Parts: sequence; C-alpha cells; structure tokens
Amino acid sequence: MSDEKRMHIQVACAIIERDGLVLAARRSRSMRMPLKWEFPGGKIEPGESPEACLRRELMEEMALCVAAKRAMPCLTHEYPAFTVTLYPFVCEILSGEVTLNEHRAVAWLKPEELPALDWVEADRTLVATYRRDVTGTDVAV
Repeated sequence: MSDEKRMHIQVACAIIERDGLVLAARRSRSMRMPLKWEFPGGKIEPGESPEACLRRELMEEMALCVAAKRAMPCLTHEYPAFTVTLYPFVCEILSGEVTLNEHRAVAWLKPEELPALDWVEADRTLVATYRRDVTGTDVAV
C-alpha cells in the first residue's frame, strides 16, 4: 500500500489507575486484533480534542466518567495495513462501574504485571513507557 493511501488513525487511550492498579481491556472476537489486550479508548473524531474523545469513548465503551490526570508522550505505530498514533492519558475514574459494552473482559493489574498480557502491538511500547515512569523499571514487553 502506498504511503499516500495508507490509513492513519488518531486514537486517544486511557491508562486508568485505581488503588495502585491499572485497567487493561481485552478486545472482543469481533474487533480488529481480536482477544488482544489494550488500554481502552478510541478514534478521535474530526474537530474533537484527544481529551474529549477519551471522555466520550470511555462513557460509550465502559460507562465510565474519567478525568485525565496527565498526558503521556504520543506514539505512532505502523501496522502492515495502517498507522496509528496514540494520545495516551493517565486517568482516574470519577464515576461509574466498568460495563463491558465492547470489550470481552477487563483486568486490574499492578504495573509490573502488565507485560504478562498479550497486548496489541501499539500498546506494548506504551506499557513499557508507563512502567518506566511509574516504577523506574525498564522492561521490554
């Protein structure tokens, strides 16, 4: 596929922290990259800020109202058929309980446990960056 026609997706994603744990979401069988783990979020709509996208997507996907505590560095990953740029935010839940509207499962894990999951490729780098920021540990995923 030529670079001119290559799809480039902009995605906001949430690293949701609660009581020293981090929320990971497992994609459903019907989603692209089925059964892989990811940080929840979704595509940024035209004219939408990454923060607004994050709030909208988390409400749609999980019935959660979240607040971004801090932004992490954006990262871009090239898959064979498309490119994705992630806009990650470390977040906290303001209200709601996790409801699985799109995902198959969720898990609350300690930061050091995150690498054990089978992450979508784009989120692997994010897991490593987050762990390095939080724990000072530099472990590849």
